[in-house]
Amino acid sequence: MQQLISPKPVIAAHAAHVRQRGEGCPAASPRPVRVCFVIDELGTAGTEGQLLALLRHLDRRRVWPYLCLLRGDNPASQALEPDACPILRLGVGSLCHPRALLALGRFLRFLRRERIDVVQTYFADSTYFGIPAAWLAGVPHRIRTRNNVGHWLTPLHRRLGRLLNAFTTQTITNCAAARQALMAAEQPRPETVRVLENGVDLDRFGDLPPLTARPAARPHIGVVANLRPVKGLDVFVRAAALIHTRYPQAVFTVAGEGELRKPLEQQAAAEGLAEHFWLLGRVTDIAGFLAGLDVAVLCSHAEGMSNTLLEYMAAGRAIVATCVGATPELIADGIHGLLVPPGDALKLAEAIVRLLEDRELAQRLGAAARQRAQERYNREAMIRRFEDFYLSLVREAARTSRPPSLTVRPYSRPEPRPDACTSPNVR
Repeated sequence: MQQLISPKPVIAAHAAHVRQRGEGCPAASPRPVRVCFVIDELGTAGTEGQLLALLRHLDRRRVWPYLCLLRGDNPASQALEPDACPILRLGVGSLCHPRALLALGRFLRFLRRERIDVVQTYFADSTYFGIPAAWLAGVPHRIRTRNNVGHWLTPLHRRLGRLLNAFTTQTITNCAAARQALMAAEQPRPETVRVLENGVDLDRFGDLPPLTARPAARPHIGVVANLRPVKGLDVFVRAAALIHTRYPQAVFTVAGEGELRKPLEQQAAAEGLAEHFWLLGRVTDIAGFLAGLDVAVLCSHAEGMSNTLLEYMAAGRAIVATCVGATPELIADGIHGLLVPPGDALKLAEAIVRLLEDRELAQRLGAAARQRAQERYNREAMIRRFEDFYLSLVREAARTSRPPSLTVRPYSRPEPRPDACTSPNVR
């Protein structure tokens, strides 16, 4: 069932905030750009976290956000819904169900009624639904988001992606690696693909103390990741087994949930790690979790610009990460952390042991990673990048659609030609 949460309390609160600060806009100033974000549902993974940051922190004097949830009936998703924007829940479980056509009609009416300027979609189903719908509704700017390297794409997805190029005006990726993968798989026009880097909320990690040079009596190595094959957690278990022979008191923890919980538990038990390898499930206090780690690990087989890695950097942890996606853009090997090949448990274990044994190196890498996050990947800069992007779309469209200027010359009565017939009776 469709449900729209009214934005009136949000508008009133924003107006009061502007009055309190003594700010205001002239009557003739342009209205904020209206951006409708479309996503399957909300969750705790990185892409959803970046979207929620936009919804909460976009300057309402520049950009006014709307949120459309293709499904939206999940209580966990509803618990994450922000108060700072209107929300439309469509209740579409499958695009093949007849209900999807009814939802399409509702969505078209919503886009036209609210005079949406930009529709931006996340994930496959929302893109297949939202981009054509925005085109049908006459929304001028239709944007898909691709924040990974397309490891999940099937031949059908690639064909559909190429078909959507005709309806998509822009595609946003969060790193050069994701852009390159998109160009190779779906072949959009290069000028329509923009890289807008992610950002991290530095305030969440501001109180974390730096790493100590003292070796830990019981080393703690951890990962923040959903329990999915692409995250390479089976490799982490194998690396943990190798480290355990040298550090029998070491503890290995994973913060995240997913479909591989049972296989990972079985693998850890088979490696003799039943008392040393913990799957914590969903962890809401990521800063608190990272504060207890001696080494933070990213062991993915594929990534775009990893939000987890940005959080490790903001927390000032000693990092070992696989060299995939945008990771080499974030971390210079030996300067901000240590990089290893994906899928190589031995190399992963050796790098972790190196940081456990050389705590001065771990301290130095952690401090450099935190500084890099503060200087380049802070969330405020990310919000401004997106605001400027949306404003540039509208301004460019206004400039290119402006009619050509006319040169006005003073009127002068022409002199009659000698052979001209000037009689008023002649037509």
